[in-house]
Amino acid sequence: MPILDTTNFTESQLTVREAVFKICSKFPDEYWAERDETGTYPHDFHAALARDGWIGIALPPELGGAGLGISEATMMLQAISESGAGMAGAQSVHANIYATQPVSKFATEEQKSKMLPKLITGEWRACFGVTEPNSGLDTLKLTTKAVRQSDHYAISGQKIWISSAQVADKMVLLARTTPLSEVKKPSEGLSLFFIPFDKSAPGLTLRKIKKMGGKAIDANEVFFDSYLIPADSLIGTEGQGFKIVLHGMNAERCLLAGEALGLGYLALSRATKYAQERVVFGRAIGQNQAIQHALATVYMNLEAAKLSTYHATKLYDLTSSSSSSSGTGTSSSSSEAPSHISIGAACNSAKYLAAEAAYAACERAILVHGGMGYAQDFHVERYLRESWVPRIAPVSREMILNFIGERVLKLPKSY
Repeated sequence: MPILDTTNFTESQLTVREAVFKICSKFPDEYWAERDETGTYPHDFHAALARDGWIGIALPPELGGAGLGISEATMMLQAISESGAGMAGAQSVHANIYATQPVSKFATEEQKSKMLPKLITGEWRACFGVTEPNSGLDTLKLTTKAVRQSDHYAISGQKIWISSAQVADKMVLLARTTPLSEVKKPSEGLSLFFIPFDKSAPGLTLRKIKKMGGKAIDANEVFFDSYLIPADSLIGTEGQGFKIVLHGMNAERCLLAGEALGLGYLALSRATKYAQERVVFGRAIGQNQAIQHALATVYMNLEAAKLSTYHATKLYDLTSSSSSSSGTGTSSSSSEAPSHISIGAACNSAKYLAAEAAYAACERAILVHGGMGYAQDFHVERYLRESWVPRIAPVSREMILNFIGERVLKLPKSY
């Protein structure tokens, strides 16, 4: 039974949670363990979500989406992770939700009608191309370049840690269109593209990265060598891509926090059940305070992270509804909308707190299981391997602390 306290969630969030759990119930632990063992992408799971319209949960209804907010999308990914699918299950649809937010907000109506409907139906899948091996989190120093050639751009450079690239048909790509030496501000000169991702075309090469957890979802290095894309792949104004892509980055922090929460509550649920059933020295181990207090602490930390996460999603959705006349959210005046710093602080804090709470929950689940926690049959070792993802990606814990220190506490920049 799920342990999550659902008292303060909206009816819409709870409806999403119930419907998604129902789909996930058809994909048991054994399904995910086998996908992890073999590194096989969960195509049928993705298709099941697409059939019921969940891929487009936060995309416009007129294009086939549900028109809901990041609050509901975060709940959806939490439910997927919490169902037993873990981070791998959530990551199978993760990029198709957050990476499409900048497209939904900044593309022309004609572009949206061409780019989004097939993602919503599941016919296409998208990946997100930002991180590079030599710049890491220093996004403004990206070197992958897009050079205009008549009605095309030629892309050259390298991206790394690109999830689902092996199965993606499209990529949301951030590339430099003006050399860094020629821009007035470091945030200028980057442009956002929604590009065809044709792995059989010249100029595009992938290399799969072997990794510790979440093996069902491929991670990749992507190499571009004068890879041609149509000029109308550009989203918004050339050179303003960094400002545009921030809409996807804040959304991703919320979604990843939800996924971490789901994993944490899942681990806590399994540990609690085991503590109730495992009898040693004539009594259930859950009767011992050494077990009981540790699990109670995990629960409280998850609940605190939950409140932070859904506070952040509320701010994100408030900002979106105040800056756009589309969608189903209640509009608000600009005076009511949170600042960019406020929304950034909330989303980053949520991601940090949820990731730490989830890691602690997964570690505790193994310790409660004792030796059996090390066995794959009990699944908690898989949860612990996957719990490293939200601690590292898409931004490290240390960079979040730097952000809060500098932008919120007004301390001197440390890097």
